[in-house]
Amino acid sequence: MTNSAQDSAIPIIQPSGSEQYLNLGSEYIFDQDSLYTFELKITDGALAKLDKDPAAEEYVAGMLIFKNDTLSPVGIRYKGSVGAFVGCLSGKDVFNPSGKKTCTKLSMKIKIDWQGRDGKFYGLTKLQFHSQNLDFSQMHERLGYWFFSSMEISAPRSVHARLIINDKFHGLYALTEQIDENFAQFHFDEGNGNLYKEVWPITEKGKPQKDQTLYKALKTNEDKDPSLDIMQSFGQKIYRSERSELNSIISNYMDLNEILSYVVVDRAIRNDDGVFHWYEFGQGPSSHNYYWYEEPIKQKIHLIPWDLDNAFDNITSENPVTFIPDAWGEISNDCQSFPYGEWGFWQRSASCDKIIKVWSSYKEEYEELQKKLNNLYLDQAPALIDKWSLQIKDATLEASFMYKDALSINKWERNIELLKSQIFLMKMRLSK
Repeated sequence: MTNSAQDSAIPIIQPSGSEQYLNLGSEYIFDQDSLYTFELKITDGALAKLDKDPAAEEYVAGMLIFKNDTLSPVGIRYKGSVGAFVGCLSGKDVFNPSGKKTCTKLSMKIKIDWQGRDGKFYGLTKLQFHSQNLDFSQMHERLGYWFFSSMEISAPRSVHARLIINDKFHGLYALTEQIDENFAQFHFDEGNGNLYKEVWPITEKGKPQKDQTLYKALKTNEDKDPSLDIMQSFGQKIYRSERSELNSIISNYMDLNEILSYVVVDRAIRNDDGVFHWYEFGQGPSSHNYYWYEEPIKQKIHLIPWDLDNAFDNITSENPVTFIPDAWGEISNDCQSFPYGEWGFWQRSASCDKIIKVWSSYKEEYEELQKKLNNLYLDQAPALIDKWSLQIKDATLEASFMYKDALSINKWERNIELLKSQIFLMKMRLSK
């Protein structure tokens, strides 16, 4: 069957305008008290195409069914990076995912505005279902983003969801908010600014980023001849200024309480695969799993966390790939890259960066925000974990009965208890 024939097998359904998904906002989808079920329908040929090469991340046409409403066609594909595909593709090089699908679950992305469709789905144009294959607690994303949001960081909303594909239950996923223009409009007063993915305002050598690099990282306004003035100006001032001037520059461009709150949460949950892990693979150290958002009138930039599946683990162990040995503000090896861990991956201390070095200088403010996290939110976490565990237990059990590679209920329960112990250790460390 050709691609066009596959697509033609998916009906075109015109909404009447009265559908619930057109008249309610994204708060409905991200209701923390609900476990929703989403259904996908994909032709056998299109599904075979996806399964043959998930790392290609190519969309095929399909149908989305939710609450008796059907959207058709929508775009459907697998999504992920190294971590999302590890152990689930037939290719042998885990750092260059390739080959056919070998796991029951893979993360999926649903494109609502497929082929020019107008209108949104509960205020959204994309849905992301994360497989959580490497998170045996199935809680890292939801809990991690809850901590960020509680500390007044604009972070993705995340809930759990059941996913059915071609009438067959495939398992429990994390439904996590896409960071895009809809995210910006929901979370910020000024929702029409530039959103950048994984680009630091200055290079690893401290120079301003080139225009081409910033354009490539843009996730909003790409086709609107956007101005890069805010990020360019910030990078240039950081590059040209003496150390004594940097605190003033950063406080002009950022909400200091907000950025330090980000750091406090990130370091408390040991989000070591995030913005503060500067990996070195021979092309200069760089970090990933973050976004920047610019508010054009206020001229403020905001750091947004992303991809928390490896958070929490390094509280009680050392992941051979992600672990950051430095304490906050600490510098190792005179700012030269160094190998660490049993696999010998190279990294550079985060505080060697001029921006992060300034952040780490606010020691009293940092400690006060640690107290806020500790006193207001850490005590709530175990009860939230219990509440969400009750919400997802039946779905976890159902998947374990159906699939050999599904998470067993016993392993899941052990990891829920481990997560609680990690929260306890967080509290003990912040109490010192």
